[in-house]
Amino acid sequence: MNYIAPWWLPGGHAQTIWPALWARHAHPVPKSGEITYRRERWTAPDGDFIDLDWLAAPPASTLLVLFHGLEGSSSSHYALAFAAFAQRQGFNYVVPHFRGCSGEINRAPRAYHSGDFEEIDWILKRLRQQHPGRLLVAGVSLGGNALLRWAEESGQQAARTVSAVASISAPLDLAASGRAIGRGFNRQVYTRRFLATMKPKALQKLAQHPGLFSARALQAAQDLYAFDDVFTAPLHGFNNASDYWQRASAKPHLDRIKVPTLVVNALNDPFVPAACLPRGGVGRHVTLWQPPQGGHVGFIQGRPPGHLSALPDLVGGWLVREGNHHG
Repeated sequence: MNYIAPWWLPGGHAQTIWPALWARHAHPVPKSGEITYRRERWTAPDGDFIDLDWLAAPPASTLLVLFHGLEGSSSSHYALAFAAFAQRQGFNYVVPHFRGCSGEINRAPRAYHSGDFEEIDWILKRLRQQHPGRLLVAGVSLGGNALLRWAEESGQQAARTVSAVASISAPLDLAASGRAIGRGFNRQVYTRRFLATMKPKALQKLAQHPGLFSARALQAAQDLYAFDDVFTAPLHGFNNASDYWQRASAKPHLDRIKVPTLVVNALNDPFVPAACLPRGGVGRHVTLWQPPQGGHVGFIQGRPPGHLSALPDLVGGWLVREGNHHG
């Protein structure tokens, strides 16, 4: 696998921000109306709900599943890029939304988090029941870490559900990524952007369930650690943010994965420091791909404004090859 960033977009920040805002999602570029989703709502085991967006397409033997990142959705630039890939390949494609990310706040006194492998488990098992063919699964950023945690916890059982999985730009060491995103330019740009949507959604949750956490403490949170300490950790059974970041990180347990797995991390990702990435000891089922460039879920190609087909072509191509061997 090989990726070289275009000369006109140097550096990890540019390769992260530009694709999310201005790059086209496929090459050749389809008209925007060609990516059409059909929404389906499932009732969760606890009585809550999640929404899944399916690419409008005839039934196919392969289903590509994509778990989005923090505050992402089926409309995220990478989700549309993978939708276009699935469309070109003749695959079925679905984006399950983590709770509260589909445009409507969920009902239960919980949201979603980086180690939400139990949520991944019931979603994938239900998709397996509905789809008798091959399941290929990708997870992006937070969704990638959660997907890896699912593969780790499932062990040998994972291969009964899916043929292959891939994580893209996952914060494998949540403490290292948390420190990185909480400093300097990252704090001023990325942290502010995330908190601008996460805080209002958390306050909606508080309105549903008064007394769930301190509104004053939440409003005072200026970084993801403080937010996770007030909201994410206690709502999902962790003692505090440090406990959450430690127990939810995928990096320490990669050698427990028993299904073909690709772990993609660019070495210039502003959120995921290269020094914290695994270098080995991940077991024979895990393939590490750590290109020098790409940013955080960027991997743009072509002349300005660029296109995003490199990521789904490379990752999707790997999933297809491994799925053929093990599906």
